[in-house]
Amino acid sequence: PPTGEGPHTFLRIEKRLRTTEAVAEDLARAFSVKARDIGYAGRKDRVAITRQWFSVPDLDPEVASDCELPGAVVLEAVRHQNKLRTGHLRGNRFDIRVRDVGDAERDRALARLDAIKLDGFPNRYGAQRFGRSGDNAARALSILKRGKAPRDRRRARFLISALQAEIFNRVLAGRPLSNHEFEVGDLAMKHESGGVFCVENVAIENERAKQFEISPTGPIFGTKVAEPLGAPAEREAAVLVEYGVPEQAALSSLRGISLRGARRALRARPGDLEYAVQADTVRLEFTLSSGSYATVLLEEAFCSLGEELLEGPDVNCA
Repeated sequence: PPTGEGPHTFLRIEKRLRTTEAVAEDLARAFSVKARDIGYAGRKDRVAITRQWFSVPDLDPEVASDCELPGAVVLEAVRHQNKLRTGHLRGNRFDIRVRDVGDAERDRALARLDAIKLDGFPNRYGAQRFGRSGDNAARALSILKRGKAPRDRRRARFLISALQAEIFNRVLAGRPLSNHEFEVGDLAMKHESGGVFCVENVAIENERAKQFEISPTGPIFGTKVAEPLGAPAEREAAVLVEYGVPEQAALSSLRGISLRGARRALRARPGDLEYAVQADTVRLEFTLSSGSYATVLLEEAFCSLGEELLEGPDVNCA
């Protein structure tokens, strides 16, 4: 939480039908600062009512509280020592209604939600991660092959992260085992600490996975990413070659952007998941760790196999 002292002011803002970037640009104009000086920990969906923190340098909290923004309102304004940056986020809380759900679809969804409480769901990136035209990953490849970041580095980092997400999704989709089973050479992640280790004894680690202590991981490619061994390594390498991602040495020489990379768990589990049914509406409340997608959870619960939520004809989310 903000401390109440410091050169930056944290603004808790509620927005409706506005992207995080649009609100950040409005704040920059309102307070006459550069757009890159506005901080936020992550992007929230446009088609939703969302609340999140932004930071603005050298701003009087009382002035901030009186600011009028299109499609947004300042709920709190408190000083803090540092700028808010991407990743300064523990998780997100959701309250979602799914409407026009038939009896059969409702029963199937509730059974799936009960299973998700125990075993989690595939931790893939949602469709909104890849842009309206779905071409964010292709645009990122052109930046990597050029070897130099464009002037708008924040935008370039976002595009490259979309490519990282697409490759992670591809690795996840091509995995021959379930997301709670290991094979020798897998890199496992400890959910409590985030630590990663190489799997040698499959039987022992599968038992830990059943308790949701650990999960298999996939790559967020970069220059400092731990690599699996054996068959998992071969599959990941094949996907990188398929997409034409430069080798680590070339990524290290990319000017203007640091691409360290990471490992990401192949499954996620919601916290405090509760649901209630009223007529043809299912209301869900839950939390997710930073980087996991509520839309993916909804796809797993309400959509038929292979059907995307954003295109589903029988699901209406608000």
